Amino acid sequence: MADRPNILWISFEDTSPRYGCYGDEVARTPNLDRLAAEGVRFPNAFCTAPVCAPSRSSIITGIYPTSAGTHHMRTTHSNRATPEMSTPYSAVMPHYVKCFSEYFRAVGYHCTNNSKTDYQFTPPQTAWDWCRDGAHWRSRQDGQPFFAVFNPTTTHESGMWEEKGGEPETDPDSVTLPPYLPDTIECRKALARQYDHIADNDRLLGELLDQLEEDGVADNTIVVHWSDHGEGLPRSKRWPYDTGIRIPLIVRWPGRPDPGSVDERLVSLIDLGPTMLSLAGLPVPGHMQGQPFLGPDAVERDYIYATRDRYDEAYDMVRAVRDRRYKYIRNFRPELPRLLWVPYRNRHPIMREIWRRCVAGTLEGPQQWFARESRPVEELYDTHDDPWELSNLADQPEHRDVLERMRGALAAWRERVGDLGEMDELQMKRRWYPDAEQPTTAPVVFVPISREADGTQTATGGTFEGPLLLQLHCAAQGASIAYTFDQGEDPHWRLYTGPLRLNAGRHALRAKAIRIGYAESSEKRAACTVT
Repeated sequence: MADRPNILWISFEDTSPRYGCYGDEVARTPNLDRLAAEGVRFPNAFCTAPVCAPSRSSIITGIYPTSAGTHHMRTTHSNRATPEMSTPYSAVMPHYVKCFSEYFRAVGYHCTNNSKTDYQFTPPQTAWDWCRDGAHWRSRQDGQPFFAVFNPTTTHESGMWEEKGGEPETDPDSVTLPPYLPDTIECRKALARQYDHIADNDRLLGELLDQLEEDGVADNTIVVHWSDHGEGLPRSKRWPYDTGIRIPLIVRWPGRPDPGSVDERLVSLIDLGPTMLSLAGLPVPGHMQGQPFLGPDAVERDYIYATRDRYDEAYDMVRAVRDRRYKYIRNFRPELPRLLWVPYRNRHPIMREIWRRCVAGTLEGPQQWFARESRPVEELYDTHDDPWELSNLADQPEHRDVLERMRGALAAWRERVGDLGEMDELQMKRRWYPDAEQPTTAPVVFVPISREADGTQTATGGTFEGPLLLQLHCAAQGASIAYTFDQGEDPHWRLYTGPLRLNAGRHALRAKAIRIGYAESSEKRAACTVT
């Protein structure tokens, strides 16, 4: 285990790369800039969905949201505004899909998450050693490699609301708004607040980097910084335009020969899990749809893919594919207006300004995008010449070859990975919950194996002549098992990977099982004496 690298992830929410190292002169990001100077910056990194939970589901599983059934935003709680919807439910993954952190735990990594999950399913107990506020790599055993995730939430879209952010420290006159947003003082203040929050997160990132140095592990730790999707501005978050899916990505890893470099390759956030497994010398499971972008197993991408479906109250279906230059978008509901009813989004001060101008009929130029009552079936953009994606080239004859190539790439991807967006959400839920009830994972059974116990019977207690192997079994297909010898109220649950060897003495064991999307099993206890 000593040769395995540590891994530290520092993820931001709702953040486009408004950093000094990305050329932004307004940004106050000295620690991010330092990380980029010591590592590699990836300017062509993108998420799989421009909103948090679908995106994060693909990161933790390595499966596209539309393949896993996690593509609709907000599935695990009831929708108070429209209770007729099919929520709540936890997405039920194929039985072989795990949170990829389990693969690290299985080989001895200490895995912590502080503390956001938002996976579209209840995170299983087996995914992390600790998943809570305050979780830190410092809870590991001496010499144990770690995979630690920190998720500061300051940059969330809601931080731009006046009631939360107040007067910004960043000068509103210094910021540049996208051309499709109204250029007013209130809109500038909202974006200035985002710069403030990025600066706040930058300080937190710097503290974590300093702690690596303090602990003497910086030289053997892969540090990865990313955001779950683009910034929380109208037409950015929730939309597969570049401002919604292009994210910062900076990686620093031991032995990097040319620090401060820029890697122009396409990267998708779905590639994070496979890349970390590969760099740690672990096999990448065949079901993962991402691919390593670093290390000896790296594979170069031709395209990245992004999706938009139901976000909060409003159903939609949009698919997108992008290469290094062109973006193709397919609107499956072209009859829909651009602005659907999303009350949470409507609380944004810039969105309120847009609605006021919609009512008054005063949206001008690119701002009129918000007022359109229908959409083209296809959109095609040259992101080099038109970085704001304002000029649709889909109908231009000189771009016919590009259009057909990108259209074909999207169709081939949907065929290859599957697209549950074709299915009604209620039908999808009924497939997972056929009796209208969330399935429950079967309980754990204890199977003692010793000189007198041959492994054909189960037991929850007894006296055994040692040595004793105790096998844990769950009848639910694909379930993982957590166990602990701790009898306290807040135990550390371990991941079961094989029979437990119990030496002479008295042993008390607790165990439970969980499959992603299922309710956790009841806890089972066993007590035995080994002589």
